[in-house]
Amino acid sequence: MVRAAALVSGDGAMLQAILDSMYFKEIENFKLVAVISPEKDAYAMKRALNAGVPAYVVDPELFPTMTSYSMAIANKLKDMDIELVILAGYELPLGVVPYQYKNRIIGTCPSIYPAFEDVEGDLCRAALERGVKVTGATAYFADGDGRVGNIILQKAVDIMHDDTPETLRRRVMEEGEWKLLSKAVSLYCAGRLVIHGNRVLIRK
Repeated sequence: MVRAAALVSGDGAMLQAILDSMYFKEIENFKLVAVISPEKDAYAMKRALNAGVPAYVVDPELFPTMTSYSMAIANKLKDMDIELVILAGYELPLGVVPYQYKNRIIGTCPSIYPAFEDVEGDLCRAALERGVKVTGATAYFADGDGRVGNIILQKAVDIMHDDTPETLRRRVMEEGEWKLLSKAVSLYCAGRLVIHGNRVLIRK
C-alpha cells in the first residue's frame, strides 16, 4: 500500500480529483494518509476532512525562512512514513522536499510542457494571448527545484474561439489536470512508471 500525502493551497479543486478517485476506488494500492496546507482556512482542508482524511496545517509564518519551513514539511512527511507526495494546487516553494522525495513527487501544470515554461503567472492567459489553437496539461515528477521534471503524461485541450482565461483555465483543469493527476498516481501505485534518463516509461 502506497502511503501518500497531498500538499494543498486554496480551494482544493485539484485535491478533489484525488478524493473522487478514492471514493470510486479508481486507484489501487493507495492510501491518502494526510493533507497538508500552509493555510488553516483553506477550503481544501474542509474537503479533506469531509472525505475522512486527516488535515494538517504547517504555517510558514512560524518559521524564519522558507528553507526551515520546507524542512518542517519534509520532517512531517517522514514522520508519517509517506512514500508519495502529491502536489494538489500547492503554491509555495518545495525547498528541501524534492531532495528527500526524488521521483516521488507528482504534480501537474496547465500547459503542454515545455510550452510557456518561461511564463510567470497565468499560463492559460498566455496561451490565449499567443493565439495558439491547442493547449493542455502535463503530469510530472518534480525536479530538484520543485519544478516540472520528468514528464509522466500529457493531454491536449482545444482552445475555443470564445474562451476567456477563466473558462479555459477551468476546462484545462477538468479535462486535463484532474484526469492526469489521478492517472499518474494510479500508474505510480501500480508500479508501472520507470524512469530511463529523462524519460518516464509506462510498463504494460
